[in-house]
Amino acid sequence: MLWSARLEAGKNMRGGWDFVKEEAEDVAKYNAEAPAWSAEKLAEYNHELDGKIFIPQPFAKLQNNYNVESGIGISKFMILEAIVVLLLVALFCLLAKRVKDGRPAKGRAWNMFEAFLMFIRDDIARPAIGHHDADRFVPLLWTIFMFVLSLNLLGMLPWMGAPTSSFGVTFALATVTFATVLVAGSKRFGVLGFWKNQVPHMGLPTALAIPIVPMIFAIEVLGLLIKHGVLAVRLLANMVAGHLVLLAIMGLAVAAAASWTWPITAVIAVVGSALFSLLELFVAFLQAYVFTFLSALFIGAAVHHH
Repeated sequence: MLWSARLEAGKNMRGGWDFVKEEAEDVAKYNAEAPAWSAEKLAEYNHELDGKIFIPQPFAKLQNNYNVESGIGISKFMILEAIVVLLLVALFCLLAKRVKDGRPAKGRAWNMFEAFLMFIRDDIARPAIGHHDADRFVPLLWTIFMFVLSLNLLGMLPWMGAPTSSFGVTFALATVTFATVLVAGSKRFGVLGFWKNQVPHMGLPTALAIPIVPMIFAIEVLGLLIKHGVLAVRLLANMVAGHLVLLAIMGLAVAAAASWTWPITAVIAVVGSALFSLLELFVAFLQAYVFTFLSALFIGAAVHHH
C-alpha cells in the first residue's frame, strides 16, 4: 500500500509538472502571474535546504534560501573569490617589500612564487607575445595564473568548491582576456587599424577583394568572439568533468550499500576517489597554465600584424 501510494503521488507530480510546462510557454509571463509563495510553502522549501550556510544578502531580496527575488545576490563563489584576491594581494605585497631593494627572494615559499613568475615570463609570455612586448603583460598573466590556480585548488578542499566550475566565473575571466586584446590591439594599431588587422594581407586584386575581404572580416571577427568564448567553456568543462567523475565513483559505494558487494565496492570507490583526486590536483595546475597560455597567445596575436 505504501509503495502504491508513493507511485500514485509520483504520477500526480509528473502530471502537475506537465501541466505547468504547457501553461508556462512564456516563462516571464508565468513568473509575473504566478501567485506569491505562502508562508507555509516557503517554510517547507527552506526546510528542504537545511544544512546550507546562509549568506547575508545586504544587496538583494531573497525569495527563499536559494533564489534571489531582486537585487544582486552574494554567492559562496563570490566570497571565495574575494578571499583569494585578498590573500594574493597580501602575499605578493609582502614579497614585493622583500625584494624591492634588489635583494633576492629567500625562503621556500618566496622562491616558489618567484619560480612561477619566471616560468610565466620565460615560457609563456615571451614565446607567445615576443620579447619586445611580453614583459608589460607579465603582471596580468601572472595574476590570471595565480588567481585561476587558487580557484581551482579550492575545489580540492571539503565544503569549498571550485569557483571555476561556474560559467559566470570563467566567462568573466575570458572577458578580461578579451578586453585586454581589444585595448592592447587598439593602442598598437588604432581602433580602426585593430579591426583592419583582423584580415590578413593577401594582395588580392580589387575585383576579388570587394566580395572576399568582407567575408573574411566577418569570419575573423566571429572567430575572435568564439575563441574567447571557448576559453571560458574549456576551463569550465575540465573543472566540472573532474568533479562529476569523482561524484560517480563515490556514488558506487552508496548504490551498493544494500548489496553483499558493498565492502568491495567501497574499497574501489575510496581508492578510485583518491587516485582521481591526485589527477584533479594535476588538472588544477594544468588548466591554470592552459588558460594563461591561451590568453598570452590571443594577446600576442592582437599586438602583431597578421
